[in-house]
Amino acid sequence: MKKSSLKIQFNSPVVLWFALISLAALILGELTGGETTYRYFCTYSSSWGDPLTYVRLFGHVLGHGGLDHYINNMMFILLLGPILEEKYGSGNLLIMILITAAVEGLIIDLFFYGTAVLGASGIVFMFIILSSFVSASDGSIPVTFILIAVLYIGREVYNGVFIRDQISQLGHVIGGVCGAVFGFKFSRR
Repeated sequence: MKKSSLKIQFNSPVVLWFALISLAALILGELTGGETTYRYFCTYSSSWGDPLTYVRLFGHVLGHGGLDHYINNMMFILLLGPILEEKYGSGNLLIMILITAAVEGLIIDLFFYGTAVLGASGIVFMFIILSSFVSASDGSIPVTFILIAVLYIGREVYNGVFIRDQISQLGHVIGGVCGAVFGFKFSRR
């Protein structure tokens, strides 16, 4: 009788590297009293002549305000990410993450002067909306997409209008919209 051995598989490279780099950014931020987090992993209006503006435009999704913030985002990313990476491919998922980060960063930087944003919540919302398209085919609109969009994005719009807190509901909505765009784009293939 042949014994089977369990092997650990690095099953989702983009998602796993994203989680590991985010963890490294969090640890580095803690070791520097938040200086590296603010300097490299937080987006805010700054001079377009400063090269770090472009680093922050993408890097803000890797920064987190603390361990709870990191864990809350990574639970969703590690749950949904491997499914999405298997469905859409590592390269496509990486491009979707980069586009979502850039769109969120640009909107915050250009239209919300004095606002600083960090964290992977926009990526989480992109993943949530995109995951509703996993079983969609030939351009159809899944009912799960409609329900998720109403529940998640509707809640964020409500919270953004009526609740004052330190959470960027706009980042969540931007991520959700990016997820919907990617979902429709890829479901038509």
